[in-house]
Amino acid sequence: MAAHEHQTYVYVGLAGEGDFIGQGGLYRWADGDEEWINIQKGLPQNPQVRALLVHPDTPEVVYAGTHQGVYRSGDRGEHWEPLGLPRITTDIWSLAFHPHDPNILFAGCDPCAIFRSEDSGQHWRKMDTSRVAFPHITTYMPPLGKRVIGLAADPSNPLDMYAAIEVGGLLGSRDGGESWDQLLDGPYLRNNTLDLHGVQVSAASPGTVFIITQVAMFRSRQRGQYWEHIQVEEMFPGGSYCRGLLVDPNNPSTLYLASGAGGGGAPRGIQEAGALFRSRDTGETWQRVDIGETPPRRMFQVAIDRAAPSRVYCCDGDGRVYASQDGGNSWTKTQVPGQMSRSLHVYPMAAG
Repeated sequence: MAAHEHQTYVYVGLAGEGDFIGQGGLYRWADGDEEWINIQKGLPQNPQVRALLVHPDTPEVVYAGTHQGVYRSGDRGEHWEPLGLPRITTDIWSLAFHPHDPNILFAGCDPCAIFRSEDSGQHWRKMDTSRVAFPHITTYMPPLGKRVIGLAADPSNPLDMYAAIEVGGLLGSRDGGESWDQLLDGPYLRNNTLDLHGVQVSAASPGTVFIITQVAMFRSRQRGQYWEHIQVEEMFPGGSYCRGLLVDPNNPSTLYLASGAGGGGAPRGIQEAGALFRSRDTGETWQRVDIGETPPRRMFQVAIDRAAPSRVYCCDGDGRVYASQDGGNSWTKTQVPGQMSRSLHVYPMAAG
């Protein structure tokens, strides 16, 4: 189907965490429409939706990671069915497809566990994380369960996989996810550089791993060893907060960073704000994208429609969604319904 005939659907998941658990939710918006639609039929009550995936070849198929496992829809979210992930580990924080076979899925959990399915989610097998040891500076922070907040495989070598751990560093696998080890360790003064929020690997730079932490972005050109701090000019001078990172699925030289000021490791009193940054040269240089305004909340997510790559979306934690039809040159804004709070705010966004 030609891109101009394809209607894009945008999905946003809402949730809380820890002591801040609210009603949760999942909403869908068809690009060009005015209303957001609540699409929770078949999901658990008060669904805490923290991960979303749109099938790369069949966009009617959508996966959602919830506090009670993985769910799948075959009709763009109109109806949902639970999949066969073992109920002993149900709190899903990340989902990822194998880069060359969408029948193979990975799910990251809280507390730290990684599962793989080879039949589109019908059956799952737990991967081996028994060798994982977390950096000492992050182990004094109970009850944080070292959740797997991001998963990525190197498209050039899918045996190399990476898992971002919130307040726990980066895990790596060299056998396609069968077994995992810690990749970040050493002397640290603060834990916020080990508080990961995302990981990506671009086909345009095999073996190069990008991670975002609470306060910065880092890059390794050696499969997770020898890291360098990526300096993003015009980042907020009072301290930044990195939350979302995405490689353009149709142009792997282009990366997007959802970031903001305030919160996390920023100095007290810094006014919260959001921003979107873009690199067109695989992370060598970055520019702020003009989305028409500065959101009063940190930017949380970025999504691109694989079938129509000029359609780019980003959203802040309070559900302000910015949409571009022309690759980021011009933007419109829409709002996810509901009163956002610490217990009810945006976690994932997906488009397709």
